[in-house]
Amino acid sequence: MTDDQSTTTDEVPVTAEPPHSATQLAGVDHITLVGSNIEDTVGFYRDVLGMPLVLRQPNLDQPEVTHLFFDTGDGRMLSFFVKEGRQSHQGPQRPGIGAVHHIAFRYEPDRLAEISEALEEHDHRYSVVDRGIFKSIYTYDHNGLTIEIAADKFEIPEDKRGEALALAQQKRVEAGAEYAKEEHLEAAIEELGLPIERHDFPDT
Repeated sequence: MTDDQSTTTDEVPVTAEPPHSATQLAGVDHITLVGSNIEDTVGFYRDVLGMPLVLRQPNLDQPEVTHLFFDTGDGRMLSFFVKEGRQSHQGPQRPGIGAVHHIAFRYEPDRLAEISEALEEHDHRYSVVDRGIFKSIYTYDHNGLTIEIAADKFEIPEDKRGEALALAQQKRVEAGAEYAKEEHLEAAIEELGLPIERHDFPDT
């Protein structure tokens, strides 16, 4: 590490500006998890969460393993390596360093009650948690992986979301707040010259 990189964690800048890097990515293409079997994986991600199964083929590195691709809703993919005979994991996971802690998907705020009802119909326990600048539903998949389904409390254009969050972070720090709250995000959106459109969440 060079002298100009040896900063403490408090000094690492939080900004929407692209860093000086040899690589500039264009976004997430897909994330791949090791799953259990086809039936249980499709049963949760397609039948409970409503993700279309758009591709199924052998794992090109292990032909005896099947590779499933699900469209998460915006063309970005979540994929699984699955194999018949693998049993789904019961109970919450205990992820270590380098493992997946949870996966967060997005939902339209007016569908909060509908999603909650669907989870209940499929016997999936869940909780609805206020996270300050967004509201989340937490549940588990068939392998005990924590699934978060989140919605921002304000309408933010996709191309401005990173900028709005970084500015909300700045306002949080200036206010001495422990975490980003609605007022920080609202002030950030206003400073960016965007309309203030607060989402209404139905009761669950």
